[in-house]
Amino acid sequence: MGAAPLAVLTSRVRVEERLLFAELDRRGVAYEQLDTRRAVFRVDQPSLPYGGALSREISHTRNLYATTLLEYSGVPVVNPARIIALCGDKLLTALALQAAGVPTPRAIVTLTPEAAVDALDDFGYPAVCKPVIGSWGRLGARLVNRETAETVLEHRAALPSPQYQIAYVQEFVDKPDRDIKAYVFGGDVVGAIYKTSTNWRTNTARGGRALACPLTDDLVKLLCATAEAVGDGVLGIDVLEDRDGRMYVNEVNHTPEFHGAVEVLGVDLVGAYVDFVLSRVGGRLS
Repeated sequence: MGAAPLAVLTSRVRVEERLLFAELDRRGVAYEQLDTRRAVFRVDQPSLPYGGALSREISHTRNLYATTLLEYSGVPVVNPARIIALCGDKLLTALALQAAGVPTPRAIVTLTPEAAVDALDDFGYPAVCKPVIGSWGRLGARLVNRETAETVLEHRAALPSPQYQIAYVQEFVDKPDRDIKAYVFGGDVVGAIYKTSTNWRTNTARGGRALACPLTDDLVKLLCATAEAVGDGVLGIDVLEDRDGRMYVNEVNHTPEFHGAVEVLGVDLVGAYVDFVLSRVGGRLS
């Protein structure tokens, strides 16, 4: 494949995508916005007019299939499909981190919601039940006792998607009203923020406030170990601290939001993002 433009996979265009478009324009990088809701791929003729691709699709399913089809056609993608498949599933992420010796919250998994209720008596309360696939804290629930567990898990059992029948339950980490969101590009730690909130879910999409977080040696070591376990890509790593200062990797996001970080970090996060993308696919672009 000769020199060709960069495909930027999107559906909804958010602040992050507009910032990336502006940086690509500033650098004179030819790109084409590819709306995954309208894209058509020929399986029998796997040829596409792109030198590389940057995926910013928010739908996990469309993201995974689009990147798989692009790679099948010989187009390198940031992030690659294997990272999207791993990080898009919280259970698979936790298993990969556990296998690599990265500290994560204690967790149990049952393959039906009903089975989790009795298991929680031994596991302990409070706990957090979350869907294996999903973002922005949606459908996450804090279980404070057996009664709330029965209510939440009964509701999960009634949902139609088979994925919601998998009960993934973590211990509730008592934290100081904040989480850490860190940005790691290709194994390099670019920066980190605190997401602060009085709500146990600190997502900035839910009103959490961003503050700069210092990059201590322990935090950088944890982030690098996480990136090594997950793979070479653009990663948003969520870290929980308990009140004794112990840190646990909670989740890894393969299409991270970063508008809150841009406002408080003293580094050019958008520029670093584009630098990484071009380092992986730039030689194939027009």
